[in-house]
Amino acid sequence: MKKLKIKFNKLIQNTIELNSSKSESNRLLIIKALSKKKIIINNISNANDTTILKNLIKNNSKKKWDAEDAGTTMRFLTSYLALLKEDVIITGTNRMKKRPIRILVEALNKIGSKISFTDKTGYPPLKIDKKINQKNNTISIRGDISSQYISSLVMIGPILKNGLNIIIEEPFYSKPYVLMTLNLMKKFGVSSTLNRNIIKINNQEYKDGTYSVESDWSAASYWYAIVSINKEIDKLKLKGLRKNSFQGDSILSKIMLSFGVDTEFLDDGVIIKKNHNIENFIKIDFKNFPDLTQSILVVAAYHKIKLEISGVESLKIKETDRLSAMKKELKKIGCNFYNKKESWVLEKRVNPFPKSVVIDTYKDHRMAMAFACISSRIEIYIREPSVVNKSYPNFWNDLFKVGYEPT
Repeated sequence: MKKLKIKFNKLIQNTIELNSSKSESNRLLIIKALSKKKIIINNISNANDTTILKNLIKNNSKKKWDAEDAGTTMRFLTSYLALLKEDVIITGTNRMKKRPIRILVEALNKIGSKISFTDKTGYPPLKIDKKINQKNNTISIRGDISSQYISSLVMIGPILKNGLNIIIEEPFYSKPYVLMTLNLMKKFGVSSTLNRNIIKINNQEYKDGTYSVESDWSAASYWYAIVSINKEIDKLKLKGLRKNSFQGDSILSKIMLSFGVDTEFLDDGVIIKKNHNIENFIKIDFKNFPDLTQSILVVAAYHKIKLEISGVESLKIKETDRLSAMKKELKKIGCNFYNKKESWVLEKRVNPFPKSVVIDTYKDHRMAMAFACISSRIEIYIREPSVVNKSYPNFWNDLFKVGYEPT
C-alpha cells in the first residue's frame, strides 16, 4: 500500500494557481450537452470526476455508462440519460453501488421515465428501460439527502415539454449548490423561480454563450488551513477565486476569521493571511457547505479548539462515511470526535501531537488533503495519496511548490 511522507522545509513561493471548481464544471458539461446551441466552457476542471463525465458524454456510450467513483457524475447522468436514452445501464465502483439513489430514481419515474435497479433496490447499477414520456410536471423530493438529486432534475427541467416544478421537503440541505445550478442555467438563458422550497422551471431552450469556471473554494480550504497552522507561512495568494461566487463554500472566508485567517479579495483571486484570532469554542452548522468539514476539523484539532458541528448527515454517504473516518483518524492525533444527539463534538485536544502518524484515506480525496495540512507540525504519512486526483490532481505538486517536501 503506497504511502507518501510529507514535511515542511521552508517557504518557496506564496502564489497558488488554484484548481477549477468541479462542481461548476460538471454542471456546465450537462448544460452544454442539453443545449442545441454553441456553449464554450473555459478553465474547465481537470478533476477525475469531471474527466469521467466529459468522456462519457463525448463517447455517447450505447449500452453501459460507467460513472466509476464519481457521485456527481452518477446523479447528473441519471437524469440526463432518462431524458434521452432507453435500454442503457448506469453503473460504478463497489463503493458507488453502496451510495443511495432511490430518491432520484423515484422522482424521474414519477415524471415519466421507467428506471429499474439491476441489483440491490435503491442503489446502482440502474437500468433505464424507457426514457421520459412526461406524465407529471410537479414532484416532491427530500431536501436532506443530497442536493445533487435536485440539481440533476432542475437541469433537465427546461427540456421537458411541460417544464418542471419541484417541491423540496424541508430541511433543505446544501441549498447553495442548487442555487449554483440555477445561476449557471441562467447564464445560458434559462429562467427559473425559487420561492422558499419550490422551484419552477418552464419549458425553454438553453442559449449559446461562454463561461469561465471559477477556482474551487473547497480546495481553497486546505490552503486556509495551512496558513492557520504553519508558523512559517503568514500569507498566500490563491488565484481564480471570486468575491461574488456561485459556490456556497465561499463562506470559508468568513468561517476562517475565527480560525486565524483573514481574506483580501483582489481582481484575480484572494490573499489569505494570519490574523492570530483563535477562538476557544466554535459552533458551525455545515448543512450548506459540508465539503469544508474535514479541513475545519483538522484546523480545530491543531489549535485545541472545542468544535461542535451539525448539518453533516450527508457526509455518511460520500466516498466513505466521512464522520466515521474522521473519528478514527482524529483519534490518531489525540483528539476525541463523537456523536452527541443532533450534533458532533470535537473535544479540545489535551495531549500533545504524536511525533509521527499514518493517515488512512478510505479512498476519499478530502481525507488526504485535510490531514496533509498539519504536516508542518507532525511527521505525516498519507496512505494512497493518489486519491486527490478525484478533485484536485495538482494538490501534491502545489504543496511542494510552496515548500513542503516528499521524503
